[in-house]
Amino acid sequence: MIWKKYVTLAMWVGMSVSIRGQHFSIHIEPDTLNKHLSVRNYSVLFSHKAGKQPDFQPTQVPTIPIDSVNTLVLFPNEGKYHFLLDINNTNKVRGEITVSKSLSAKEIYTAYGLLLISSVLLIYLGLSYRFAYERKRLNSKLFESTEKFIRQQESYERALSQRDVETESLDDKKKDKGIRYKMVTVLFSNVVGFSKLTEQDNAERLIDDLDKFYFYFDNTVKRLNIKKIKTIGDTYLCAGGIPKKNRTNPIEVVLAAFEMQQYMNQMKSKYPEDRQKIWGLRIGIHTGPVFAQFENIKSQKYEIWGETVNIANRVEATGELGKVSISASTYELVRDYFLCQYYGKLPVKYRGDIDLYIIEGFRPLLSVENRGLVPNKAFEVKLAFIRFDDLEEEILDKLERELPKNLYYHNVKHTIDVVNQVEIIGRKEEVTDEELLLLKTAALFHDVGFTVGYKDHELLGIKIVKETLPRFHYSEEQINTICDLIFATRLPPNPKNKLEEIICDADLDYLGRADFIPVSNMLFKELVENGAIEDDIDRWNQMQFEFISKHQYFTKTAKELRDVNKNKQLETIKNQLTRKME
Repeated sequence: MIWKKYVTLAMWVGMSVSIRGQHFSIHIEPDTLNKHLSVRNYSVLFSHKAGKQPDFQPTQVPTIPIDSVNTLVLFPNEGKYHFLLDINNTNKVRGEITVSKSLSAKEIYTAYGLLLISSVLLIYLGLSYRFAYERKRLNSKLFESTEKFIRQQESYERALSQRDVETESLDDKKKDKGIRYKMVTVLFSNVVGFSKLTEQDNAERLIDDLDKFYFYFDNTVKRLNIKKIKTIGDTYLCAGGIPKKNRTNPIEVVLAAFEMQQYMNQMKSKYPEDRQKIWGLRIGIHTGPVFAQFENIKSQKYEIWGETVNIANRVEATGELGKVSISASTYELVRDYFLCQYYGKLPVKYRGDIDLYIIEGFRPLLSVENRGLVPNKAFEVKLAFIRFDDLEEEILDKLERELPKNLYYHNVKHTIDVVNQVEIIGRKEEVTDEELLLLKTAALFHDVGFTVGYKDHELLGIKIVKETLPRFHYSEEQINTICDLIFATRLPPNPKNKLEEIICDADLDYLGRADFIPVSNMLFKELVENGAIEDDIDRWNQMQFEFISKHQYFTKTAKELRDVNKNKQLETIKNQLTRKME
């Protein structure tokens, strides 16, 4: 059996043969030719039968006969060479010689070096990738764990707050537990340069002025229903919308901040120009939800915390000296009142970037002489309408809770009807915005006296007005006008001016409405149960007929809207009385 075995020259003779300047390796098969072939330099020496040289097919190669039994064969090119060799009289062997390139020592070392460098580089890249992957995996795991912790904490805080709402009264919660407020405006201010005061010759004067500054700040926030939280060195923290929730806190806090910047500028102007740079006030404001709780019950001190507080602090820290910086959420709530300039973006973890704005002043139409420095009457009235929304919510809630259940006519629905009707008539009669505000406030309070007593409820309501409205920044003159409007609704109506005519027409609007009969029946039932009249429906219809016959609407608008229906209702009652007499 003939079998093949490839042997490199290095394995065969321990060397390579150089032919035409190139390096080659010679492989010979089969190995049965070992004793008949030997490699010498760039040739192969064949031993064969006398006179029988090796026969190469199909390619012929150069041969050099040494003697009759030895022939030297040269291989000038690489490739495969097939041959037939007569060894003796009985044996002929077919073989194959393969001549191929081999590397020089220099090339081998170069290839080995490159291989080694590639291996090291590959290992390094592999380790780098593995480390990067592990680092990314760990960071991702840490981020997920942090997110999970934050969600659990928020969930716990919400659950805790909800439990407090369900199991404790509001007073107890304020004393013992944190309460979540949905909309609070947080203000951070920082007096820049405070640490340099002691280096000045007039440091005592500067510190005295700093005390005056904080005293003025305390009075300002108190006047605008803002809660001072605390002062820490040169940092002042306050918040609007706690402990009493309101809709106006973003505007009031920005208003307070703007006043503080103006006051700081006045203080700086008292100093020489070279020392004015010592002072500087930086303010940051953000609006959002916070948690708050009593820190000290006797002094009514509060502690607040949450993301809103942290963002407000960062808005202040990144703000501009001498300016009031606000976040985008505050901007959306105050932009109709103040001129705001876009300032830039603030990166916030887990929220992305938020826009920042600088308060430049009041809108021209809402400022004195359109200069944007001092709010005018239009600003105060515009703000008062937002305060009215909070006032309306408070009073309607009071009526809902405290009105006797047997007030079938003078109930919450009647109050809402009168508030809506004074606005309809007032706008038709072209009253001013301030007059419309006074009308709506008077309509809101005109029946609140029923929570105290049935008799002289107008006078009882006036007393409640004088106790309540100062908290909502109504002036003494406005409060007196509102009291007069409430008293004008006393029957029989006798208005003395246009505003009193409007509220009187709105209060008796039902006389000309399509639902007059059911409303009248509710009033009859209420008067009977409260001992105001006898339980006699015929007598009641007679009283209604006499009252409507004498009644007249005072405003042109009410006459156009209700006179026709009122006359129809009068005719209906008259027919009922006629049929009864028959």
